[in-house]
Amino acid sequence: MIDFRALADKYGTPLYVYDFNHITERYEQLKKAFTGRKSLIAYAVKANSNLSVVSHLADLGAGADCVSIGEVQRALMSGVPKYRIIFSGVGKRDDEIEEALKADILLLNLESEAEMSRVETIAERLGVRARISIRVNPNIDPKTHPYISTGLHENKFGVDIETAKRMYIHANNSEHLEPVGIHFHIGSQLTELEPIREASMIVADLVRSLLAIRIELKFFDVGGGLGIVYDDETTIEPYDYAQAILGTLHGLDLTVICEPGRFMVGDAGWFLTRVLYEKVNEGKRFVIVDGAMNDLLRPSLYNAWHKVEVFGKSGNESEADIVGPVCESGDFFAKDRPLPPTEHDDLVVVHSAGAYGFVMASNYNTRPRPAEVALVEGRDRCIRQRETFEDLVRLEKMCL
Repeated sequence: MIDFRALADKYGTPLYVYDFNHITERYEQLKKAFTGRKSLIAYAVKANSNLSVVSHLADLGAGADCVSIGEVQRALMSGVPKYRIIFSGVGKRDDEIEEALKADILLLNLESEAEMSRVETIAERLGVRARISIRVNPNIDPKTHPYISTGLHENKFGVDIETAKRMYIHANNSEHLEPVGIHFHIGSQLTELEPIREASMIVADLVRSLLAIRIELKFFDVGGGLGIVYDDETTIEPYDYAQAILGTLHGLDLTVICEPGRFMVGDAGWFLTRVLYEKVNEGKRFVIVDGAMNDLLRPSLYNAWHKVEVFGKSGNESEADIVGPVCESGDFFAKDRPLPPTEHDDLVVVHSAGAYGFVMASNYNTRPRPAEVALVEGRDRCIRQRETFEDLVRLEKMCL
């Protein structure tokens, strides 16, 4: 049992808390699921990019899936070996491509013919051969929120099968490109296995067709997206997930790359916020807290559901909206939730907040971002200090 009250008293609120032991368990579950096949678990840094989180996973043997050169730099700083780092993303600037090539990371994951042309041009200028994979869009409905769906042709990600074939043939004939992998990722917070199996089969068949024309790949990157429990979701077991993918790879000698983010850290984290006061508008009850949408954006952005509790309180519940101080009607954590009566300084705990929480935080309304705390073997330590007003204005200049 975590003493959230003690942590809130020690570090203040709003506050993020992460259980590193749980992150370890998640990594080991997924790594074990792929036993018997060469595999790399490349943590999706965008889910939670705190240096201590990334370093902890690196120590376990994880690689890093990065979608900006800043995330590549974080991964290297955190101790992830360069040969376990992947640079993905729809839009890479020339300077990002150049830095990634100079860093000699495992590969760049490409999402368009135009991007491949830029990588080839920059690799030629640098006098290197760029290791690449191509993201294939299998046109599979992932059955998830439309904002985190990535595997349909209407989404901006990846290329269709015929375009991918054309790109692989070009890359294979290029002096400055080396096609080493193939990639797909149909979406995030996936809770159904069949779309994953279908996508894997489509992409595996493409690998076989490439093999027939002597284009031999080394890596089969299945992306991430495994869902977690926010409410009452039925989630996919890691073993079943791995078997669905491996069952499509008969006859192929490939290293499987898996890029979990939310699965690793989502339900290993909590967001703590204190009650300021309550108000009632013509029967509508509001619990006003010191955290806000700038601290945890998911409810406002996706209308995402998180379990919430008033720590240490129960009984006499009535429906309430939990809202913050930001000057927006979209500033809420939960709506119409049964909650006990609250008083000033009561502690509200928002569950499953380890992924896409702090990383999406902002300084809107000139609000400093929260502190982050890690729980490791029963001990707590601050892994990011709370920002101050001076931090917020440090890079600004008065135009006199």
